[in-house]
Amino acid sequence: MAVKTSQSGARMLSVFEIIAAEQPIGASAVARLLEEDRSAIQRAIVTLANAGWIAPTAERQVRWELSAKLFSLANLPRSSDDLRRRARAVLEHLRDETGETAFLAAPDREGFVVAEVAESRHVLRMAPRVGEPIPASQRATSRAVLPYYDPSRQTALLGRSPTRGELADFAASRERGYGVSVGEGHEGATTIAAPVLDHRDQPLAALGITGPSDRLSADRHNTIGRMLAQCADRLSRGAMVPAPA
Repeated sequence: MAVKTSQSGARMLSVFEIIAAEQPIGASAVARLLEEDRSAIQRAIVTLANAGWIAPTAERQVRWELSAKLFSLANLPRSSDDLRRRARAVLEHLRDETGETAFLAAPDREGFVVAEVAESRHVLRMAPRVGEPIPASQRATSRAVLPYYDPSRQTALLGRSPTRGELADFAASRERGYGVSVGEGHEGATTIAAPVLDHRDQPLAALGITGPSDRLSADRHNTIGRMLAQCADRLSRGAMVPAPA
């Protein structure tokens, strides 16, 4: 007996494909492109968002884009710009210059996810996996990225309002161009990260270096942080170049 197809399931896949192709895009625009009722499209969008496949932008007028959840399944790029591909050479350069593992992390609904890695050649090293989640609280990645979000987005990622201490950390990180964490994600590990921004100064990703704290000692933080900030700025400026029509 033939199995009936699901109209709502087909609609949801169509919505997902439109968002993937046109991201970031609003619900009304999706409905127009699919020539579907807006309320039905909105239900599909909410379902996809609740499942973690799409995420809202940080704009006042919400638009939607693919979440970083895809990285954990198929290592797909976040958008047509293919930030991961462009970042690969930068990560290898940072790995070779510092001797430590370099990584690219993308914002997700509940924090960040590792999108690309260039592992240190040291036997003892930090080695995050592509697709590995990074919690939003108390990490260099958060200190690099969260200062560029509005308070509601900061609260959504942290699961609570930022503390005064965290807000001070955010301000200091934004001022110097990078964030630092020592022993917070893993005991004995240090991470330094800088934000990759789009043309609206909204975070696309974080560029980071991670390794044992005895090699990433405090006297190296500023040198490596400035190097990361410069490389992140190069990626940011590249991300601003419009894709060919």
